[in-house]
Amino acid sequence: MELLQYLQQQFAHVSWERVLSGPGLYNVFTFLRDTQRGVEPAWLTEELRQVDPPAAIAGAALAGTCDLCVQALDLCVTLFGAEAGNLALKVMATGGVFVGGGVAPKIVAKLKEPTFMRAFCAKGRLQPVLEAIPIRVIMNDKAALYGAARCAALRAAML
Repeated sequence: MELLQYLQQQFAHVSWERVLSGPGLYNVFTFLRDTQRGVEPAWLTEELRQVDPPAAIAGAALAGTCDLCVQALDLCVTLFGAEAGNLALKVMATGGVFVGGGVAPKIVAKLKEPTFMRAFCAKGRLQPVLEAIPIRVIMNDKAALYGAARCAALRAAML
């Protein structure tokens, strides 16, 4: 709730995209930093000025070189897992869930840790349903383009 309230002070509308995306990782990081849940080291402050902040945060988290970055990525992965589990239940995706986008392939090592699956499955009496759902990460960053091209080709063939 604190994260939501923090983001509502900055944005007119707070969607999952404000948390579950590259910029979302930075939003979570600034929330944790600004609410004194960790200290941003000087070397990271400089790096955030020079490179893409979400990439710097994810890199430091995966390398374990900044506790604040680790916290931010862990929270994002937890929320990612929880929302993926919600969606899986909404559509009864018993055949499987495919996680895609720009962030997931870059943090696949973190997604393989128990944090994601615990949050994905933490749905009370429906936990056994979620435990049976296979989850895969789409590693091809052009998958969405291939899908769009396929739809366009099928549509063109129908004309």
